[in-house]
Amino acid sequence: MSAMSRAIRAFGGGGASRRNLSVAASKEAPALAAAAGLVAGRKAGRRDPGEDGSRVQWVFLGCPGVGKGTYAGRLSRLLGVPHIATGDLVRDALASQDPLSKQLAEIVNHGKLVSDEIIINLLSKRLEEGEEKGELGFILDGFPRTIRQAEILEGVMDIDLVINLKLREEALLAKCIGRRKCSQCGGNFNVASIDIEGENGAPRMYMPPLLPPPQCESKLITRADDTEEVVKERLRVYHDLCEPVEDFYRARGKLLEFNLPGGIPESWPKLLQALNIEDPDNKRSAAA
Repeated sequence: MSAMSRAIRAFGGGGASRRNLSVAASKEAPALAAAAGLVAGRKAGRRDPGEDGSRVQWVFLGCPGVGKGTYAGRLSRLLGVPHIATGDLVRDALASQDPLSKQLAEIVNHGKLVSDEIIINLLSKRLEEGEEKGELGFILDGFPRTIRQAEILEGVMDIDLVINLKLREEALLAKCIGRRKCSQCGGNFNVASIDIEGENGAPRMYMPPLLPPPQCESKLITRADDTEEVVKERLRVYHDLCEPVEDFYRARGKLLEFNLPGGIPESWPKLLQALNIEDPDNKRSAAA
């Protein structure tokens, strides 16, 4: 087991206190930095990304359905660092024959948050696999979701930047309910056409549907947790438990808040501008 995995799992124990986290982090930090190919003790804050994968250690925050996976995935490909989504880790575990899958199904289908212990175990396993492959840097999506998780992460690695995506709640609800996946090719689509009047002088928000090609139309499936009742519960849980994480990173000067102005073609170039990143193929990637 890697030093990083050992530290995360140790910190994830039920009896870990703030003082224990601090002591353990001071002992493990050098080993973690070496194991992950990172440089310990870097100055926090935005840096010019892309020159070296190890220079990108980012986190994406935002409500369920806001588009964390979409934008984190695009940045992952652009910057050449892995996109690690805890939602994907959970779905992979759900699809497995692991005894954990039944427990996870009960939690997810009722719109509840998966426990810290389960998430940390899944993440530590993924980090260990990445370390063996020689991965440098990362973009985390879906972790941390709680103050406790943020403290764990702060204790074992130096996060450079936390990108907090924001979108009006009525658009979020429509997006989540409209999500579809092709059962054959695995492609992700959205049948929702969102057209919302602006508030207080803000421009109108239009987000066109992302429709599947003809060969996928008859094979679309809806996630079990993408119902109005479950989505509303997920949003309520997020506001109760995850907004303090925003405050945690805001107080450390690491939070970049980005209000999505619309769909991908409109939002992607503005996000790149906010991050001071140039995309040599911007026109094609924005329209994809």
